[in-house]
Amino acid sequence: MTHLWVRAEQRANEERVGLTPDGAKALLDAGIRVTVEHSSVRAIPIDGYVAAGCETATENSWPNAPENAIIFGLKELPEDGTPLPHKHILFGHAYKGQPSGQILLQRFKAGGGTLYDLEYLVDETGRRVAAFGYWAGFAGAAVSLKCWAAQQAGGICGPVGVYTGKDALLDDLRKTLDATNTPRPTTIVIGALGRVGSGASDLCQAMGVTTTKWDMAETASGGPFPEIMQHDIFINCIFASPGTPVFVPASAKTDPRKLGVIGDVACDPDSDFSPRKVYDQTTTST
Repeated sequence: MTHLWVRAEQRANEERVGLTPDGAKALLDAGIRVTVEHSSVRAIPIDGYVAAGCETATENSWPNAPENAIIFGLKELPEDGTPLPHKHILFGHAYKGQPSGQILLQRFKAGGGTLYDLEYLVDETGRRVAAFGYWAGFAGAAVSLKCWAAQQAGGICGPVGVYTGKDALLDDLRKTLDATNTPRPTTIVIGALGRVGSGASDLCQAMGVTTTKWDMAETASGGPFPEIMQHDIFINCIFASPGTPVFVPASAKTDPRKLGVIGDVACDPDSDFSPRKVYDQTTTST
């Protein structure tokens, strides 16, 4: 019997989970054994999984899961260097030349395990079956606008908290933008026809933000793309791969520009294929 083990996320501020109780029930009905770890941070309480019929396990106990269990999570594993003997489903960020990805693959090699990278699981037509979608773009655009609003006051955006739902987010963001007492910014969304880009575009529209929507047709020339520099905000919603053009060159750091915020929803800055050449690592804070 296939055994799926849903681990608790261990990345800081990560409250998401890749399987809902309803989804777990569907797997159980299909004859799959499902174990869900308790989590002190997960957005969905354990009670729903118990009601669905799942087994439960102690938080972060996946290293001791049965050898045949498939460990399922969303984001990175703890970077402790230990060999990985299990099969794992996660976003590994391992196949675009990322230094941390090479270390992760060495851990799988040392332990004899297998990585099923969510970024590369596709159906018969080649379409990805698991991807951050509409709400990733929606939330990413909201944070981008918060950053722009903070800049209008000469500051930087503080920590972003949790909202009870879409309406609460929109109400708070609208008040934040209105408080700047300035016209709404201009935004360009690249990847606008995709799931992530649709969410980003809809958030901007809800806030009354003039949005330029680009997709593959508009970037097929390969660049350069000076139009991006003439917007206040650039929201990157593409899946970078070999041949992806550069949208923001390194020269943008000193070139004349209007651009003040890059909303990097794709967020893969240390990849060889990154289309933003003005940074190569994520921002950290304590």
